[in-house]
Amino acid sequence: MTSSTARSTPSDASPSAAVAPWKPLAAVAFTLVTWASAFVAIRHLGHDVPPGALSLGRLLVAVVVLGAMLLTQRHRRWPTLREWPLIALGGITWIGVYNLALNEAERRIDAGTAALLVQIGPILVALLATVFLGERLTRWLLAGLAVGFAGVVVIGRASSSGDNGDLLGVVLGVVAALTFAVGVLTQKKLLGAMSALEMTFWYYVVGAVVCLPWAGELVEVSRETSAANLGWIVFLGVFPSAIAFTTWAYALSHSDAGRFAMSTFLVPFITTLIAWLALGEVPAALSFVGGVLCIVGVLLTRRTTRPVAPAPEGPALR
Repeated sequence: MTSSTARSTPSDASPSAAVAPWKPLAAVAFTLVTWASAFVAIRHLGHDVPPGALSLGRLLVAVVVLGAMLLTQRHRRWPTLREWPLIALGGITWIGVYNLALNEAERRIDAGTAALLVQIGPILVALLATVFLGERLTRWLLAGLAVGFAGVVVIGRASSSGDNGDLLGVVLGVVAALTFAVGVLTQKKLLGAMSALEMTFWYYVVGAVVCLPWAGELVEVSRETSAANLGWIVFLGVFPSAIAFTTWAYALSHSDAGRFAMSTFLVPFITTLIAWLALGEVPAALSFVGGVLCIVGVLLTRRTTRPVAPAPEGPALR
């Protein structure tokens, strides 16, 4: 859950601009399918490409693409000294550790289960916001936490006893969701001054630096792996990490952000369908039960007596 934001950037078109209704819907559909396919691509590459090399390769491609996109913007600036600590924290956790954890997790659990686990990210955002941002701890948040983590336990039970996963893979999936949550908190602090594209670019730069220790491994993989695998690494950097960012921002700038943000709950189910067609893998039935509990938990945390901005969604979670 890999990332942009629910806010529009200065370069985004005005929501009031005359746009055919099908265009934002098409942008959302493209984004969701792209994010879902990323889980499947990672699972496919996990057999041949180590997590570190996969992370670094994907992030380097994304940095190049996002950098090219940023150069097309008329208004851009360097981060200030006060912004760099948050950028560093967000890039290390949300981009660097997230990718490493998710890539290793998908060597142990199927793509659909990994996508289900990442859905607890918004619950962790809400919990951390009460600690670090002073947001109120409500009964709905507590109920959502209980239900969401019950879902994780159910998924863990299903994975530890199934043929396509193990408990460590589930733990790594939760780590990925946690790093997403930390990244969202840093994003909420930065977006008032930085555009979403600027912030995303610098997060990816930091994430790529985090993965530089695996540069030698990436060089070795580049020499030995197939051209098809290299193509999938490029795909992960270009589409889920960069292009899906622009299509998601476009959709949110032309329609109701809350309604489209809820559509991200479809990602695990699209992932499962693609994984079934491409890899012949389907999560255990009990994993779906746990996934539904995770989603219900997120919905409960969003029930509140006062307006709360929805957690940003974006391609860095994919």
